[in-house]
Amino acid sequence: MTISDDVHVPGAVASRRSLITLRDVAVHYPVKEGVLQRVTSHVKAVDGVSLTIPRGSTVGLVGESGCGKTTLGKVIAGLESPTSGDLWFDLEPSDAEDVDRLRGRDPKSMSGEDKETWQRLQGQHRLGSMSREFQRRYRRNCQVVFQDAFSSLNPRQLVRDIVGRPLRVYNEASGEDLNQQVLELLERVGLGPQHLLRYPHQFSGGQRQRISIARALALNPEFIILDEPTSALDVSVQAQILNLLVSLQREFELTYLFITHDLGVVEHMSDEIAVMYLGRLVEQGPTREVFDNPFHPYTEVLRDSNPSLTGDSVADGHRRLTGSVPNPIDPPTGCRLHPRCPVAVSTCGWRVDDVLEQLEVSSPASFEGIEAVERSSEFSAVIRLTDDDASRAMAQEVTDLRGAVGNVDVDVRRDGKELRVDLPEVDDITLEVIEPGRMSACVHAQSGNWWNK
Repeated sequence: MTISDDVHVPGAVASRRSLITLRDVAVHYPVKEGVLQRVTSHVKAVDGVSLTIPRGSTVGLVGESGCGKTTLGKVIAGLESPTSGDLWFDLEPSDAEDVDRLRGRDPKSMSGEDKETWQRLQGQHRLGSMSREFQRRYRRNCQVVFQDAFSSLNPRQLVRDIVGRPLRVYNEASGEDLNQQVLELLERVGLGPQHLLRYPHQFSGGQRQRISIARALALNPEFIILDEPTSALDVSVQAQILNLLVSLQREFELTYLFITHDLGVVEHMSDEIAVMYLGRLVEQGPTREVFDNPFHPYTEVLRDSNPSLTGDSVADGHRRLTGSVPNPIDPPTGCRLHPRCPVAVSTCGWRVDDVLEQLEVSSPASFEGIEAVERSSEFSAVIRLTDDDASRAMAQEVTDLRGAVGNVDVDVRRDGKELRVDLPEVDDITLEVIEPGRMSACVHAQSGNWWNK
């Protein structure tokens, strides 16, 4: 795949004015059980994400499948309502400062000037409380190109009607003028008049994606969400679509949120990169700096697992994650990566359940000797075993975890058949500024005790 180097230069951000600003956005889906369908828990698809997308830039949002990337994109597009948090559109730097200063405060306690400022910001910039006029402005300025171009195009409509629909909905054109504008849009994405009267099934995957891009451009938007726009395409077609996107960005001064799991594409496309894991951002910064010097182990593993970026296979001395992705209904405390992380330590947030899971894998025979587990907290519990010998063996197994799994600091005390296990209590680890423009949710980076140095 060859992407033109003369079209887009990562790092060249036209303006630092924020086009999209997310603050503590969460999307929790209820889990219902029983005949009465009572809510018993929640799937934390997105859990407290704060992100700024500068005007004129491309921000790459990367992570494993199921980490919440697409859900976050739907929230930004207005296709999904957040459980909590705020989304702000087109904030001046001074407005962004006012948002951070006034969020969470009771309006009754604000001064008259602050209350007036807050009402203005809510009515003109906050998705969900904007006036109808500003809501309409946001809708037309935020468009989406979906991963599966075929399912996102109406199979019963002609290309002329698909691309022209946004223009009709917003009363931008009709009749012959509509046909002319649709034709101009198709020509901009490499199609022609011979394609106007065809149906989606008559096109290849790359052509269908070009039609989706033409539709997204119809209203001359400022912001486009690209949700895995090339993952379903052949490598040669991917390059064509990516080169088209970057040339359109320069021509129309567009802002992109590029959602993908392919770091090779992000490296060429993005000015900044945000790395997501299990519903949260774990690292954020300029693309080149993040690739050259990641501040979170997960970012390093993602980078090194892509041979096109390293020239080696993942087996050639690179760190790897162990186990599987935890359940988003009950995500790990502290750093959410720590049960799988090759450089985890006790301050990363180990819980009693994490220790038990490791024991089940490393010593199934000892694990089967457990009769009961009485938890006083996430970090403290009494484990009751079948007999003294099983208790003694389990104590040794837990002690061995200190060296085997990230030097976890486990306090183990045995009293006959009972084993008391205590771990340091740790709060959730969130993004913190490590260097200007660089953020990480890793305790090593935040403490300066670098894991990769």
